[in-house]
Amino acid sequence: MILAVEKCRIGILKGQSPFGAAIADKSGNLVCTDHNHVFEKNDPTAHAEVSAVRKACKKLKTIKLKDCTIYSTTEPCPMCFSAIHWAGIKRIVFGTRIEDVQKLGFSEIPISNSQMKKLGKTEIIIEKDFMRKENLELLNFWKKNRKSRTY
Repeated sequence: MILAVEKCRIGILKGQSPFGAAIADKSGNLVCTDHNHVFEKNDPTAHAEVSAVRKACKKLKTIKLKDCTIYSTTEPCPMCFSAIHWAGIKRIVFGTRIEDVQKLGFSEIPISNSQMKKLGKTEIIIEKDFMRKENLELLNFWKKNRKSRTY
């Protein structure tokens, strides 16, 4: 998670939204990190988690990231959760929740990862509020350094 937070901070300083992700393999070795690239690429799907999944698949030369864990600074949105599910990632660990970023004006769909897991009947392990304090501080860092944009 520390690497996801660091990557997110880099993204914020580049004018991106406050989201970062890191993927580790089953041994806990880092596969990749990434941050949000939505504004840089003019691509609303370039969320940190999706970007990290793309990077990891390319690096590992597979579309299945079974036994991997994704660490996300914020609870993955429905699009990101779906990408994580389709990639076969075993575990999601996140810091802040969808409600936290909604309060900042992000237009998140208020469907939790737990709800999506239940509806999708997926076996993904979900760990909430990991390093929550540090990830809330990251959102405050973004508030102080953000560019004026519509989220």
